[in-house]
Amino acid sequence: MRISAGNSPVCVWPNKTKKSGYFMNHGFLQDVLAGLRLPQKALPPKYFYDAQGSEYFDKICELDEYYPYRTELALLPEVAQELKQYVAQQPIESIQLVEFGAGSLRKVKPLLQELSLIKEFVALDISGEHLKKASADLAESFPDLQIKVAQGDFTKPIELELSEATSMGFFPGSTIGNFEPEEASDFLRNARATLGEGSYMLLGVDTKKDQQMLERAYNDSKDITARFNKNILTRMNRELDANFHLDQFEHLAIYNQDLGRIEMHLRSCIQQEVQIAGESFQFKEGETIHTENSYKYHPEEFDQLASSAGWQREKIWLAPDGIFAIMLLHNADNVRD
Repeated sequence: MRISAGNSPVCVWPNKTKKSGYFMNHGFLQDVLAGLRLPQKALPPKYFYDAQGSEYFDKICELDEYYPYRTELALLPEVAQELKQYVAQQPIESIQLVEFGAGSLRKVKPLLQELSLIKEFVALDISGEHLKKASADLAESFPDLQIKVAQGDFTKPIELELSEATSMGFFPGSTIGNFEPEEASDFLRNARATLGEGSYMLLGVDTKKDQQMLERAYNDSKDITARFNKNILTRMNRELDANFHLDQFEHLAIYNQDLGRIEMHLRSCIQQEVQIAGESFQFKEGETIHTENSYKYHPEEFDQLASSAGWQREKIWLAPDGIFAIMLLHNADNVRD
């Protein structure tokens, strides 16, 4: 068993400067300031996932209303078994598995249990603290697996030290839906470049379905999603010297049928002024900060998106009633930009 971190060639540590007793992440600050200066105030959802945000998301995954997690988890053993059969028919001697947005690492376990050809595992995530603990737990379960961990922004191009093994990306949880379609295409194109020719990508896709089912998943009865959403305000207060009052904002999640996406917002309950790193921002009563989208796709729609980034669908697994899909994409050698 080997776990490497920090000095790994794939590690991307955030640019931080110590100020007033805490470290200020300049990338975070610049993204926040740029987003709040927009006519429709917005924040990049990748900043949800500090240690506390990651814990909240783990709790969301346990909710009755949040179908994507349990549906995908139930589907993965079948996927792993069929993937093992598929891989056996390909000229593949060993696999380097790369999980983008690794998080808790729960979903990778069925693949590691079933596919003995996976010799190396690279976990990429924006939350280093959460990832370090999850990787240590994974190493105990798979002592012969070589594990590398990297903290960084996996939405941007990342250069991996590729081995002779066939690379396979793993992007579960329908996180691909959090990107705008153009951003999703960019991510898939970047991942294709990262993983190299002949590589594969296994990813989850949340499908279009009943509006009530979708909205319930993002408006849970225990208000954990609301706490997850508001945690980004807490993080700005802590890391960017902001002065948001959490009780003056409320969680809002609606399905935009025209755009095929769930939209999450934080709505100002009153007219107010907020300061961030010395800059003032005015909020009208009812004005929102757009914090996240979650796009839903028919399988054929996602095929077109993947194709635009140079990937071809090899296989698809659908949950009962088609409420969730897991797809295997191939970066075929004859596919060129």
